[in-house]
Amino acid sequence: MEQQKVDMFIMMNNKYFPESQIPFIRERLLAADESRTNMLHTIQYKDPIISLILSILTGNLGIDRFFIGDTGLGIAKLLTCGGLGIWTIIDWFFIMNSTREKNLTRLMSII
Repeated sequence: MEQQKVDMFIMMNNKYFPESQIPFIRERLLAADESRTNMLHTIQYKDPIISLILSILTGNLGIDRFFIGDTGLGIAKLLTCGGLGIWTIIDWFFIMNSTREKNLTRLMSII
């Protein structure tokens, strides 16, 4: 993939990935072949801000975990009422990073 397209992709999507992984993503995209990079535009990334809002409003029901694709953790959170509220509060601080890590995993599965 050419450098200008990679830089444009990173500029438009950097909020979806961990900041520390941006240089790694850039290197991988530059090394990727064109057929793989065409699939990048089909990936739907989860917004970390939306997952934080869901966590604050409905975290005790596990909806934030269902949103990012952690179905097992979502069910566990639902059955325990958010770990009696403790797990819910902890997730307020970690859900955005978890969302970014899931987006990175989704991206790496393509390239």
